[in-house]
Amino acid sequence: MSWLDKVQPGNNSRLKKAITYIKNRRELLMTYLEDGRCSLSNNLSENAIRPVTVGRKNWLFSDTPDGAQANALYLTMVEMAKAYDLNLYEYLKFVLEHRPSKTMTNEELATLAPWSETVQQLCKNKME
Repeated sequence: MSWLDKVQPGNNSRLKKAITYIKNRRELLMTYLEDGRCSLSNNLSENAIRPVTVGRKNWLFSDTPDGAQANALYLTMVEMAKAYDLNLYEYLKFVLEHRPSKTMTNEELATLAPWSETVQQLCKNKME
């Protein structure tokens, strides 16, 4: 039995709310301990989407579901390129030159992803 199971925080306290939150999500939180690549915090994700949430009201082309989906796809591509330290212009140029389509296999699409070795070589940021 763990400390979490033994503790009795009392009624209506912040500690009780925190313990209830953890107990209800225990299985998900254990992922952090099982896989060292996982971060306990989502601060990087939150910071990456902040410009999207701030700018969303100003983007006129997102007034339809299709426009919003296209916007989300583009912004995901941009943020992923940043996360993999790619030259954004070169990466977007590469993807548009190779025109992904619905008929491509998962393996073909993977060659366009920012983690692809080919993409990493062709589009890496060149620090001078």
